Amino acid sequence: MQRHHLRHTSFREQVLLMFLENPKIALSQSNIESSLEAFDRITLYRTMKSFVSAGVLHKAIDGGEELKYALCHEDCNPSQHNDDHPHFLCQKCGSTYCLDDVHIPSFQLPDNYKLLDIQLAISGICDRCNVHLTCNL
Repeated sequence: MQRHHLRHTSFREQVLLMFLENPKIALSQSNIESSLEAFDRITLYRTMKSFVSAGVLHKAIDGGEELKYALCHEDCNPSQHNDDHPHFLCQKCGSTYCLDDVHIPSFQLPDNYKLLDIQLAISGICDRCNVHLTCNL
């Protein structure tokens, strides 16, 4: 948090630890809330907003109904997020994964259009669930 110029609080540390324990998995607000013992929703909302603004977390758009958040790359900062990768939503377990090693193709936009952000959502069966499916055959 110090590197991102965020004030350290025990609550922020508790929330951040959830992401550090599973750095490739995105968490929804309800995932986070269910893992916290005592919290105030306004404090959680402000914490998530601060983490996104500071480049600690990014929004993981996965095509599902809930907005999810995932840990940013180490080189992200308040002025630039470097998290242009697809997010994979497993239709079996509901987990969302950052696919950092999957390349998003470049796009040629029409004249006078300015690209600000790319969100690519992929859905299917994740590797953990797929292994269990093939074992049951």
